[in-house]
Amino acid sequence: MPFIMATVLIDMVAIGLIIPVLPALVGTFTSSPAAQAFWYGTIAAVFGIANFFASPILGRLSDRYGRRPVLLMGFAGFALSFFVTGLATSLWMLVAVRILSGALQANVAIANAYVADITPPAERAKSFGKLGAMLGMGFILGPVLGGLLGGIDLHLPFFVSGALACINWLYGWFVLPESLPVERRKPFVLREANPVNSLRGLAELKGVGSLVLVVALSALAQFMTHTSWVLYTTFKYGWGPTQNGWSLFTIGLMSVLVQGVLLGRLLKRFSPQRLAIMGLVSSSLCYLLWGYAPEGWMLYAVIVANVLGFAAPAAMQSIISNAADPSTQGRTAGAVASLNSMMAVLAPVIGAPLLATVSHLPRGDWRIGAPFYFCALLQAGSMLIALRHFRRARLKRQAMAEPAASAAAGSAT
Repeated sequence: MPFIMATVLIDMVAIGLIIPVLPALVGTFTSSPAAQAFWYGTIAAVFGIANFFASPILGRLSDRYGRRPVLLMGFAGFALSFFVTGLATSLWMLVAVRILSGALQANVAIANAYVADITPPAERAKSFGKLGAMLGMGFILGPVLGGLLGGIDLHLPFFVSGALACINWLYGWFVLPESLPVERRKPFVLREANPVNSLRGLAELKGVGSLVLVVALSALAQFMTHTSWVLYTTFKYGWGPTQNGWSLFTIGLMSVLVQGVLLGRLLKRFSPQRLAIMGLVSSSLCYLLWGYAPEGWMLYAVIVANVLGFAAPAAMQSIISNAADPSTQGRTAGAVASLNSMMAVLAPVIGAPLLATVSHLPRGDWRIGAPFYFCALLQAGSMLIALRHFRRARLKRQAMAEPAASAAAGSAT
């Protein structure tokens, strides 16, 4: 775990560095807030499209050749994309490099498969929580540094991110061990690595079923937050890179606290299924309050209150990972990544027009929170679907247990 946690931490710091400044960089090539929202959404969408098609292939490749070489390829792709973005002189360069980056990058998905390789099923929720804590730590350090560096020069965070990606590649090459033994590897079949087959296989995993839709709706809400946060706070509160960096720092801090410290205690009290339901309820309220908050400081209060919402992703990841056998963890992680990428495509397609529609409103207007109201509906819908799925699964287990209990009683008699 320490090896893969360090890898994910460096990766997420690099990603976090560019979050507060990428919308502002796009704005240097546009002439209005509406155009800025449109092109930022386009750049986010093309990354998701490329990642949607590439993630199942990368996941299958990791099942065939191991996790380490696929991670190394992702780090190299990230380094290249960061450097080229920092040197970009036009919108088409930004679009092109995001396509390349999306096609080569499945680092978090492969890291999840890595954790599944080395962790017993009963311990996976806690291990995914540790990985989530590293993601949060990256969002603690990255956005704050990105905001500070962006205040000096908008291009500087991209060069620092590229340097971190290079460091991660060197760390992976010289230090990171392989987690998938040769005897557990599976042949690579290209026709089985398309995203449609991967998603179908994910839905057919025993015990998953409609949870695929829960993952999709939750991911759509999460990616809408990623693509809308900076522009939303800019339009509503007049925030710049530094203020946005500190707000994302707070989100990362809470993620680390909940998934790295509190998750183990929560899992002792609640099952992963119940924790997932409570987290979805908490997230629904969180999005609603984010959209309504008339003052910027209120966002911080809502972030801190959303404790259960930060625990839900690790609970859901453990449920899905435990449904897959040891030789298909890469395929499963790739399918989840592909599903997330599909939602990453839809997020800016929905969020950017919503922001463009309300961009003319005066600061503080509650209607500027339209993307977050939509996210609240998505989370509420995913909560109802998950509740129905877990209830039906429980009734099915009870129905199967009754004949077995009757047979055992008859034998005893």
